[in-house]
Amino acid sequence: MITSDLSLTLLAIVAAAVLSAVLTWAMRPLLLRHALARPNVRSSHRIPTPQGAGIAVIAATLVVAGAIIAWVGAADLKIPSAVFAASLFIAVVGFADDLKSIPVLPRLLLQAAAVSAILFTASGDLRIVPACPLWIERGLLLLAGLWFVNLVNFMDGLDWMTIAEVVPITGAMVVLGSLGEFPASAAIVAAALCGAMTGFAPFNRPVAKIFLGDVGSLPIGLLLGWCLLQLAYHQQFAAALLLPLYYLFDATATLLRRLARREPFWAAHRSHFYQRATDNGFTVWRVVSEVFTLNIGLAVLAIASTMTHSSTTNILFLAFGSIAVAFVLLRFSRQR
Repeated sequence: MITSDLSLTLLAIVAAAVLSAVLTWAMRPLLLRHALARPNVRSSHRIPTPQGAGIAVIAATLVVAGAIIAWVGAADLKIPSAVFAASLFIAVVGFADDLKSIPVLPRLLLQAAAVSAILFTASGDLRIVPACPLWIERGLLLLAGLWFVNLVNFMDGLDWMTIAEVVPITGAMVVLGSLGEFPASAAIVAAALCGAMTGFAPFNRPVAKIFLGDVGSLPIGLLLGWCLLQLAYHQQFAAALLLPLYYLFDATATLLRRLARREPFWAAHRSHFYQRATDNGFTVWRVVSEVFTLNIGLAVLAIASTMTHSSTTNILFLAFGSIAVAFVLLRFSRQR
């Protein structure tokens, strides 16, 4: 199987959407009693809201992806067991943090363990820059993976924000899989995650009835990071950067700005561009719709970048995508 079977990815989307929706609906009363997120000065919500729907999203993603791959049984359609194990482990870490905050250093070490489990159990033949020593490449990927997991968590601070990011990214990966530009196994995972987030979406629409929580945002970041890494391993660097470009810009620029101001970067805050947008008069619907539209455009550029063998064209795609992201961030940072 060189390309992902479109029927399998569609099955993964539908099955994961149904399972995620059913689990979220069934779990909400229990989470309402035991995992309530109460609003504070840094929150975007105004009423106590249950969190922990990430349990349903991640369960649906892993169960559906695992079941489809086991059912097909093709030799070239496999997902490393470390991906499943690390996703479950980091979800447990996230849920523990949802219930009772874990100190920064232990939290980072546990997250690093999950990222390391995926990176350092991978075949040595999987390389991004073959000329670079393997231990240096894997060390840099560990730092990048740890940052990506956390930035997805940081950006999950507004109703539908993570949906507006994850659905276009995973949807693009499904398309790339059907075109043979993305590993079939990763396309199945992306399809299941896309479906699981779609099933969760009705419960998280503004004003949200439930949140993902760290139990969802952390493993979502891990799974997305693994999928993007597969693009990089297949030398699709432009696509791997374009798909998460909005999150990368917003989170990284915010982190650098806070470091420059000598603020405690690990502390909760309301200085991300999407948060400043709501403070500046944008409605939640307006913010997430603009982010979703931007991400659809980035997904189109990412897919187009895999169809050209011109480095110059890919640089132009990256430049155009960066300009589009910068324009949205500039709008978000201005008073309406």
